[in-house]
Amino acid sequence: MGDPFYITTAISYPNGRPHIGHAYEAIAADAIARFQRQAGRDVRFQTGTDEHGLKMVQTARDRAVAVADLATEMSSYFRAMCDNFNISYDRFIRTTDSDHYTASQAIWRAMEASGDLYLDRYEGWYSVRDEAFYDEKELTEGEGGAKLSPQGTPVTWTAEETWFFRLSKYQEPLLELYRNNPDFIRPESRRNEVMRFVEGGLSDLSVSRTSFDWGVPVPDSPGHVMYVWVDALTNYLTGVGYPDGDMAHWPADLHLIGKDIVRFHAVYWPAFLMSAGIALPKTVFGHGFVLHRGEKMSKSLGNVVDPGDLASAFGVDALRYFLLREVSFGQDGSYSAEAIVTRVNAELANSFGNLAQRTLSFIAKNLGTLPPDGRAEDADGVLIEEVIVAAAGLKAAFGDLMLSQGIEAWMRGVFACNQYIDAQAPWALRKTDPDRMNAVLRTLVRAIRILAIAIFPVIPTGAAAILDQLGVAPEERDHAGIDDDSWYARRVANGSPVAAPTPVFPRLEMPAEAA
Repeated sequence: MGDPFYITTAISYPNGRPHIGHAYEAIAADAIARFQRQAGRDVRFQTGTDEHGLKMVQTARDRAVAVADLATEMSSYFRAMCDNFNISYDRFIRTTDSDHYTASQAIWRAMEASGDLYLDRYEGWYSVRDEAFYDEKELTEGEGGAKLSPQGTPVTWTAEETWFFRLSKYQEPLLELYRNNPDFIRPESRRNEVMRFVEGGLSDLSVSRTSFDWGVPVPDSPGHVMYVWVDALTNYLTGVGYPDGDMAHWPADLHLIGKDIVRFHAVYWPAFLMSAGIALPKTVFGHGFVLHRGEKMSKSLGNVVDPGDLASAFGVDALRYFLLREVSFGQDGSYSAEAIVTRVNAELANSFGNLAQRTLSFIAKNLGTLPPDGRAEDADGVLIEEVIVAAAGLKAAFGDLMLSQGIEAWMRGVFACNQYIDAQAPWALRKTDPDRMNAVLRTLVRAIRILAIAIFPVIPTGAAAILDQLGVAPEERDHAGIDDDSWYARRVANGSPVAAPTPVFPRLEMPAEAA
């Protein structure tokens, strides 16, 4: 196996069903994981659900069900979403898993052994919706003078006995971490926000609750359960076998999370790990929100859409492609039915899909097998070089987490192929110069293979279908062999037939009720 690569999403809080933001994060993480597998890395990809905390208790009470039953039901919707969107996770973790209790209690004991936990009384503002504590200076004023969190969520005054973590002790170590490792928090705008927050001073953090019992019990402290974020963040360690496993995939290469929870991952989490004597993750990347027609989704606006409904309306690969192509990774983005149809039809259906369809249809109808070598011209080599450069552009951009820019680079290769086929006109060469036609078709097949391998992490089902039609075996689909065309010679030597292809990316139509 190659070098380890460990990628995680945030674990989703399942007091409600998945929305498009959950799907977007899972799709982006999946594309990165598939890309790294193609590069030969030993990838571990983890996602899952964060099932403890007061929100779950309140939701279960409102629905008159046991909180454990609610957790199991709601977690199943998130797993189904991942499976529906072809998310290639290695583990779907639940924070109610028994090994996660073991890991959470182990890191608690490690922090306690460092002298960083002490028992006291907490009085302050708490947002149930955010599962977060806030200083008075962070609050804003809502209607009627109501106090709100920076996220605009209601806060309540909380007073109870609690264990505290000496977060203040780690203010300077954290700032040193950010200064010495600029890639620890990405993009840069998130890093700047976190640095300003930490420079403003850190207070010790309440890390246990006694007002409810739905959580991981604090070791040797009856009546206390861990603050949900201690337990939730530890899932990343649980997934690699902490405390007794070999932890071969730790430290994590990438924690991919929403921008609204960067503080927990870039301040609390590294401080916990420093205290416990555990290596820090390499990068925390806070992506933006996916907006509906430029507006944040909310139940009150009636614009919350089930991602499964979008997948049914447009197709899984089409939606994956649109989200990763349309949204500049790290920034907010917007979607609408019109935007999805326009983008997918222009680039997948009319450009890449049509390129593969008309090339393979022509070969199937006129030759029946892949064409042998023909009379080559300079234009052939120029195209292959353009396509290799486009694939390399995608690879470089994906390696730097610039997903939309990578797809844009890939599209330049697709456009070059369509210009080439129009200029060379193999349908005309069939009558006037069959030898030249063979060279043109061979060039196109080679180019389509390179493009399909490159875009596979984004649209794995469609890209695999095209590669199957070309006769490219699964073991021949990694980045290392992207410009190796020895497979072509083998297929020609074997006389493998080329069947009439089935369209992979049909044109989309606007649904009757636009999403």
